[in-house]
Amino acid sequence: MSRLLRSLTVLLAASCGLVPLRVSAAEPPLSVLTLTGPERPIFSATRDACDGADVPDAPARAFRDASGGIAMFGLHYRNRALRGPDLDSLKIDCRVVLDSGGKSDPALYDDRSWITATWTEDGTRVAALVHHEFQANEHEGRCRSKVYIECWYNTITAAASLDGGATFMRKNPPAVVAGAPFRQEEEQGRHRGFFNPSNIVADGRWRYFLASTTGWDRPGSDQPAGVCLFRSDDPADPARWRAWTGAGFTAAFPDPYRKAVKLADACRPVGPFPGPVGALVRQRGTGAWIAVFMAAKGGVFAESGFYWTTSRDLLTWDVPRLLMAGATLYDDPCKVGGKAGPRLIAYPSLLDPDAKGRNFDDVGERALLTYATLKVEGCTITSDRDLVRRPVAIKVWP
Repeated sequence: MSRLLRSLTVLLAASCGLVPLRVSAAEPPLSVLTLTGPERPIFSATRDACDGADVPDAPARAFRDASGGIAMFGLHYRNRALRGPDLDSLKIDCRVVLDSGGKSDPALYDDRSWITATWTEDGTRVAALVHHEFQANEHEGRCRSKVYIECWYNTITAAASLDGGATFMRKNPPAVVAGAPFRQEEEQGRHRGFFNPSNIVADGRWRYFLASTTGWDRPGSDQPAGVCLFRSDDPADPARWRAWTGAGFTAAFPDPYRKAVKLADACRPVGPFPGPVGALVRQRGTGAWIAVFMAAKGGVFAESGFYWTTSRDLLTWDVPRLLMAGATLYDDPCKVGGKAGPRLIAYPSLLDPDAKGRNFDDVGERALLTYATLKVEGCTITSDRDLVRRPVAIKVWP
């Protein structure tokens, strides 16, 4: 997933119109986030891994299970959880809760799968959104190129657990939450599909998440690249998710391998996001939404690092502001330096240890900025990665 994100940033920024955006930095913010303490480790791949697949490779997602314990996801495509009684005591559980089959048939959606969002009402039954990559360049005869990004076909699929996240199951083939309206052999030569969903959040009877799309041009159904907002009244039913079109939540993006797909409504991208949203949370008391994400220097982003933006309605967002400076996955690894050594930062998330919701989708006046650090050797991003956190103070104007 790491190399994918590096390749996408410039293309998405251009497609979403972020580079020419001109917004006054003097505009009053809806919120202020301030780092208040040093970096502390949660998980080290070189010290704590069960095997070579255990590296931080997605934003941290957590929920409280029925016993009150915490399960956190955010590692690689051999999915394991970090577990503990609280966010201070998480340890890796070496049981694989969802594996990746590496299968060469794209209709099976079982090549490489990351658990990238979870939702539970009772701590026992857990719905999951899965970032699935079909890496056609790795399968003989599936792509006319051997270049990863030219063959990459991404779909958001669904998984579910009935045992508090100890194991996850998928239908055969997995249910598609959001996919391109064409099969993987079409439009090769570029990246295609939906990818990297944010965490799921609640607002009354509705559940929401944000997901990135590369967009496509199809006669009668053009889809702009950007970040789409999805809504459902039942996350346990993958078919109920719909994306915002600008007029309502009516856009569906079903499995193109199961039946002929009618021309879909296009989602209207939201937010000032140059790529995937790391995390989305709601601030208790004010009801304001806060999103964190990473960005490379350029356009509206004066420095590389983690940014935040705030919204009252999930559709209109204020000016992004820098939370933490540092070279990200969107930057050239050959030019990395700094006091912390040659490393990149990636996959920001916000988790409040005192969250009222079981799914950590709310924050108060403080939270933990949780993210990955990736060691660089020369121009190579290594598997020497840590999951770390820093405390953040949060102020939202009424």
